[in-house]
Amino acid sequence: MSGVRVGKRIIGAQAPVTVGWENVPRVEGGPVKQFVFTWFQPTVLCALIAFWYYAPNSIATASTAIGIGIGFKVLLLGLEWVNPRHKSWQLTWKELVTDLFYVGLGYTLLRIVDSFIGDGVMIEAAQSAFAWDKIAWFMGLPLLIQAFLISFIFDFGQYWMHRGMHNWYPLWLTHAPHHYITQLNINKGAVGNPVELFLIGLGIGGFFDFMPRAALLAGTLGLAVGTYQHINVRFNTPRWWRFVFNTTEHHSVHHSQDFEASRSNYSGTWIIIDRLFGTCVDGEAERLGMEGGRPMSIRETMTFPFTEGWNRLKERLPRPAAVPAE
Repeated sequence: MSGVRVGKRIIGAQAPVTVGWENVPRVEGGPVKQFVFTWFQPTVLCALIAFWYYAPNSIATASTAIGIGIGFKVLLLGLEWVNPRHKSWQLTWKELVTDLFYVGLGYTLLRIVDSFIGDGVMIEAAQSAFAWDKIAWFMGLPLLIQAFLISFIFDFGQYWMHRGMHNWYPLWLTHAPHHYITQLNINKGAVGNPVELFLIGLGIGGFFDFMPRAALLAGTLGLAVGTYQHINVRFNTPRWWRFVFNTTEHHSVHHSQDFEASRSNYSGTWIIIDRLFGTCVDGEAERLGMEGGRPMSIRETMTFPFTEGWNRLKERLPRPAAVPAE
């Protein structure tokens, strides 16, 4: 396999990766289906922005955001059956039950841990020493600009955390189980070791809790864009969308079995961040995972960072010299 040169790297030398938007398959079907799966993403984004912009304060709450998020994922789950990107990714009952275990973990144990040692606790401790009058100018900006800046700043931090997970071995140990998934579907973003899911959730969003409307709008950008990373739906994504935002195609390249391809497309929402730092690869991949696509069990996922880290440490520890028998 020769691969394709992208910048200074060769992409697809170890496993198949489709490079270039012109080579990515398009939606098959009549004009109505073509229209729906071309404009679905921008329409949903505009609708959600309009809702959070105009909704009364009694409705614009975090609980409403959670409900919308769950409903949106159920809708996308239905679209996975209507127009799958790859039949090899189609959800089975075994996959669904396994994924729901990780989803439940995120809504229970990880939330409890986050309430004690998460970014919210650290931010609350820092807020008392922060001179908030210095950012009064920020609160004077138009609401949508505030939301964009919150989203972009948060994703900028996510980019470097994610990139660090691929370039620093201790962090890679926590992130590696997530790269053993062999398909993308709506719940795969929740699959991973709890330590990694905790780390990737750290951010500065809590600094903006004094601007609830702007924070909710920023969260909407993540919901209406970042959710598409782990879904099995074929879209005719508009050119401007795939230039600015992350897509399923981008994230499938990140999960490719090809090593160089997996070290690209780190952002969660704004793929333009990857473009700025030279880590963006436009295209898609169907064959995902590590070790040739070996699935990792729940038990191994939970213990991998510790067992693998201990094995590596044992390799580096000096062994006692053998004493010859007298």
